[in-house]
Amino acid sequence: MRIFGIISMLVTVAVASWWVGATWSEPVESDDYDGSLVSGYQNAIDSAQEAVNAIEGNISISSKSVFVYEKISFPDSTEVLDLSGRGLEGSLKAEIGQLSQLRTLDISDNAFTGLPAEIGQLSKLEVLNLSNNPFTGLPQELSKLKSLKVLDLRGTQYSEFDLNIISQNLPDSTVIKTD
Repeated sequence: MRIFGIISMLVTVAVASWWVGATWSEPVESDDYDGSLVSGYQNAIDSAQEAVNAIEGNISISSKSVFVYEKISFPDSTEVLDLSGRGLEGSLKAEIGQLSQLRTLDISDNAFTGLPAEIGQLSKLEVLNLSNNPFTGLPQELSKLKSLKVLDLRGTQYSEFDLNIISQNLPDSTVIKTD
């Protein structure tokens, strides 16, 4: 919402600048109209458009929010998601898989007991911190995380069987932290 307020303000300032300049210039008679008002208006619009383009180049505008847990949402362009130490329990929502730009997911120090299979859709995920949660099983889809560099399972009750299957398909360079 902030970006739209900024854009609106820039357009308003540009139009106001044009209007003040137009009213302080020589009056334009209809018989000798030379298009200078239209030209001035077009210059104001062009200036506003340049400002908007500069802002858009520096600020990522997300198209939607993704609810990853009850009443907790993030823009779909989120790259780092830290939900550590919030006392959350159960599981993340399946919609977590919609965070296609996510590189780091930290849900450590909560009471999560499971992960949705959609976690395997996070193709850019590099760091997954699940430490200090009472997990008893891990979804096999974790093995699809081909960009994963660190998987932290310390302080969890993960299944050795699950971890063996998952680790066979992860990159050799993935560091798996366990107790």
